[in-house]
Amino acid sequence: MSESAVAVNLADKLSQFSELWSQKRVAVLNDYEVKLAKLKGEFVWHTHEETDELFLVISGRLTIQLRDADVVLEPGELYVVPRGVEHCPRADEETAILLLEPAGTLNTGDAGGPMTKAAEILG
Repeated sequence: MSESAVAVNLADKLSQFSELWSQKRVAVLNDYEVKLAKLKGEFVWHTHEETDELFLVISGRLTIQLRDADVVLEPGELYVVPRGVEHCPRADEETAILLLEPAGTLNTGDAGGPMTKAAEILG
């Protein structure tokens, strides 16, 4: 069976790692990466000047802090942070998310720092 004929089981992929704030690439869509991550706590304020960023909550609860409001996402809800909008994800409980963004997008955008990590391929 070819790789393209194998479904990606998100629960199975999420069970393969426990590291927080570390994006795991599970699929590629044209020039975009489909990534999973587990979050808890607060990330860093940052901006992606060149691209929008899609967050889809699988489990838990995610607050995407914006400078003028917060967007709270429950399981099954998504939000697209528009390019150039400063944001800071926060999860008060462990939360699993799916991200969709162009390949090579840094998780910390323009902020850099010790939380910057390239997405790892999850087999």
